[in-house]
Amino acid sequence: MDGRAERGETTYRHLLDTATRLFAERGYDHTPIELVVTEAGVSRGALYHHFPTKVALFDACLDTVQARVAVAVRDAARAAVTPLGALRAGCAAWLDLARDPVVRRIVLIDAPGVVGWRRWREIDLAHSLGAVRVSLRRLAGEGRLQAPLLDVHAHLLLAAMTELALLIAEADDPDAEARRADSVLSQLLEGLFSAGQR
Repeated sequence: MDGRAERGETTYRHLLDTATRLFAERGYDHTPIELVVTEAGVSRGALYHHFPTKVALFDACLDTVQARVAVAVRDAARAAVTPLGALRAGCAAWLDLARDPVVRRIVLIDAPGVVGWRRWREIDLAHSLGAVRVSLRRLAGEGRLQAPLLDVHAHLLLAAMTELALLIAEADDPDAEARRADSVLSQLLEGLFSAGQR
């Protein structure tokens, strides 16, 4: 990478970090482009070179935050001993992250309205569907679900996790809601993947 390209990449990352912080703190509607430019210490032209619109900037922030969430969920799952334990740990990590101010505001509160439901779902699936399928393949190998129904189970789980995360993000008491969601999650997973289920 030459010097100019490296500087461009540095500016891009700095803008993303600055905008992510501001969107999380203030929300999309209360974060003007002028504030991002000022806080990042770059020109308006530099910002528009990388992000042609405010929505494009938010979309990039959303994708970056979702990627971080996916890494945290995968790390939690890898620490588990059994396939069901891995799935349980990954789901629990996602519910825990629903209380994180950055995830809460950018991914769960603002994203559906800013980028639209279809794009929001597209980004979510890009970062999470593959990992869920891996966990479910392992469970299918143990005879805990029928392999032909793997994709249906994957979408069911992602839908359930999204709704639980939204409940937590919008709750007056996110900690209490997270405890309730975690309890329901345990029941759901045990019901879907009890030992010997075919």
